[in-house]
Amino acid sequence: MGALLEVRNLKYKTEEDKEILKGVNLDVKKGEIHVILGPNGAGKSTLANLIAGSGGYEKPSEGEIIFDGKNINGKPLHERARLGLTIAFQEPARFEGITVEEYLKLSARNNPSADIEACLRKVGLEPKEYLKRFLDDSLSGGERKRIELASIMCMKPKLAILDEIDSGIDFVSIDEIGNLFKTMREEGTTLLVITHRENLALIADRASLMCNGTIVETGDPERVIRKFEKECLICEVHNPELVKGLKQ
Repeated sequence: MGALLEVRNLKYKTEEDKEILKGVNLDVKKGEIHVILGPNGAGKSTLANLIAGSGGYEKPSEGEIIFDGKNINGKPLHERARLGLTIAFQEPARFEGITVEEYLKLSARNNPSADIEACLRKVGLEPKEYLKRFLDDSLSGGERKRIELASIMCMKPKLAILDEIDSGIDFVSIDEIGNLFKTMREEGTTLLVITHRENLALIADRASLMCNGTIVETGDPERVIRKFEKECLICEVHNPELVKGLKQ
């Protein structure tokens, strides 16, 4: 399979001239589950937002983002969505006054074959209990994340970026998350999963290790996990309290 997403020498600096990304190179193949693993503060979410054009991150300081053969630098979120790219955030959005059914129908507006009830069931929610509920604080964070995943399944994008989607979600096991990801892939969606949990990387076809604003290794998930455990978990920059404890 060829690359659906190519990131070339991507750099990003804040307005205060703080360098967050330091030349990221990454490719995501069509039809794969690709996990980016790394400690907090490594630049993973900044990378995800730059690829998606979300959170005010539309253009890198340097480098290129090529999606499905097109350079998408500077394109706004809605244009990238039309090309088939979407993102699910660590903290799902709240939509006051809109029901789950209305939200899923909006997500499925460009996918006439979508079955919103089936999508809810695939994420472990019973339609008759959730379709008429409002997408607000009456739902738990885990419920809203499941509904967001159902919306992506309704949307059926070419590429879904899942940023810390496992954080706070009430999945029974890592196998349940893995089965859901595989279902999404079988239905035609390539997945780029951002996480700091090494067990989630085991689900991947390939994994990339991100540290200090760059990708330091890509390949077999088990090898990437070993490098993460050996080098990143005791990184003094990202885990000073852990390092302090090890030195005592």
